[in-house]
Amino acid sequence: MKCVSAEHPGGPDVLRVVETALPEPSPDEVLIAVEAAGVSRADVMQRQGRYPPPPGASPILGLEVAGTIAATGSRVRRWSVGERVCALTNGGGYAEYVAVPDGQVLAAPEGWSAIESATLPENAFTVYDNLIERARLQRGETVLIHGGTSGIGSTAIMFARAVGARAVATAGSDDKCAACRRMGAVHAINYRAADFVAETKAATGGSGADVILDIVGGDYIARDLEALALDGRIVCLATPSGSVIELDLRRLFVKRGALLGSSLRPRSDAEKAAIARKLARDVWPLLPRRDPIVPLVDSVFTFERAAEAHTRLESSRHVGKIVLVPSEANTDLVNGK
Repeated sequence: MKCVSAEHPGGPDVLRVVETALPEPSPDEVLIAVEAAGVSRADVMQRQGRYPPPPGASPILGLEVAGTIAATGSRVRRWSVGERVCALTNGGGYAEYVAVPDGQVLAAPEGWSAIESATLPENAFTVYDNLIERARLQRGETVLIHGGTSGIGSTAIMFARAVGARAVATAGSDDKCAACRRMGAVHAINYRAADFVAETKAATGGSGADVILDIVGGDYIARDLEALALDGRIVCLATPSGSVIELDLRRLFVKRGALLGSSLRPRSDAEKAAIARKLARDVWPLLPRRDPIVPLVDSVFTFERAAEAHTRLESSRHVGKIVLVPSEANTDLVNGK
């Protein structure tokens, strides 16, 4: 089968399409014929040599796919050959076939194409676990979402709307702020032109955000604390601006706040399966009507153009999700065509 390989750490130009052996599903896995694979920051970090796959995982990039069940392991009972699905993988998504633990597989949403379905798994698992489960975002609360046009950020805006919360988002341009408002953010802040702390307080009548979803780290955490409401929760998911911070804990005490962090990929298959079951119960029934959660596809590239896909992701010019497809024949899957 074809896959996209990064044979050594480096820039996007190290990505090459090569031939490799077809994976064999274990007794508790399914084999998915990949029609589309989402591109994520984690893939970029792995390509750079900064995020190695966990023990036993495929070294091939790619943490989310959509396609069709091609084979099932001997103990799999939930899925049958031919079913259309999307899945959170443990690695191996940039390939024509990938083996995935059966508990991490979800049915492709009704009316969503393979390309659209491939935008869901990693973002949905991450946002649901952190925003809904860990930060306990509630109806009527306000959440400040950094990077509102990223895959994580856009999903968080839509999930916040789904639970009846108000989303305030930051983005790096006026155009991106407009995109955040189209997704459902009640207020969007161009962080290059305005102070997000002051803007968040103004948007909440001075009280601050009940929950803050941070994908920046570094000095943003101290500023998040200033923008936080009493009894608020900050969830940090990434640290491109630095993982070592200086924080005045007295301010955290005064706010009665909580600083949370988590990582999805190293978790066990059982833990990921538990998140999948909650998504199937709480989120998947909302998807066919495309309100408030809609597919947001920025661009689609073939495997041969994976370097371009990574270059676009690293440029931060994208709005929503970048998707890879095995060949030009798969690009007509977008929008259900």
